[in-house]
Amino acid sequence: MAVTEEPLASQPFLEHIIEFRDRALKSILSVLIIFSGLFSFSNELYLYVSLPIRAFIPESSGMIATDVASPFLTPFKLTLVISLFAAMPYILFQIWAFLAPGLYQREKKIAIPLFVSSVVLFYAGMAFAYYIVFPLIFMFFASAVPDGITIMPDMRSYLNFALKLFFAFGVSFEIPIGVIILSWMGVANPKNLAAKRPFVFVGCFFFGMLLTPPDVISQILLAVPMWLLFEIGILFGRLVYREDA
Repeated sequence: MAVTEEPLASQPFLEHIIEFRDRALKSILSVLIIFSGLFSFSNELYLYVSLPIRAFIPESSGMIATDVASPFLTPFKLTLVISLFAAMPYILFQIWAFLAPGLYQREKKIAIPLFVSSVVLFYAGMAFAYYIVFPLIFMFFASAVPDGITIMPDMRSYLNFALKLFFAFGVSFEIPIGVIILSWMGVANPKNLAAKRPFVFVGCFFFGMLLTPPDVISQILLAVPMWLLFEIGILFGRLVYREDA
């Protein structure tokens, strides 16, 4: 009797493991498919991403590659990251399909908008960094260059700098989602969060200092949106907060 019960008890767990493996493989495959389509445009993608800094570099200098393999590896790395970002909606769909059977109907109603909003906000954060923050930062850096010094940034260093800011702004734009989830679960009361607004304001500048390069402009441009997004999260958190959660 015990011999027949053990496989039955372990079968659902094995099914979950197999399903998780299959969906993880599908997610990885989606990234590889997008990467294979974008790889031939790696140099063009890098030129586009580096446009904000190249706009402030004298035409006579340009960017440089200090490592032998940088001209190949740097665009390769950028294309791989872009492929991951582009496949994110499909990856989140796979996560949703894996978790959905275990959710109640009321949980599904709020989970779908949160999944969609999280993707849109992450993309919005990266777009904000590229179109608003980058030009201001590089304009400031270019204006601060001492006389006799020529700007010739390394292409790998710039990519690391850009990816750090993309990630920082993309994650910071997820603040409303976090506030809404905490409010919906009853972990945090939006009224109590609003009362702690001064501490949150200081905390935004602290995290802006940690997540951005050591310049005041990028810190302010990250901290202020974080605080505004926190306020938006409180606004929507009040709509979903339940006293009996």
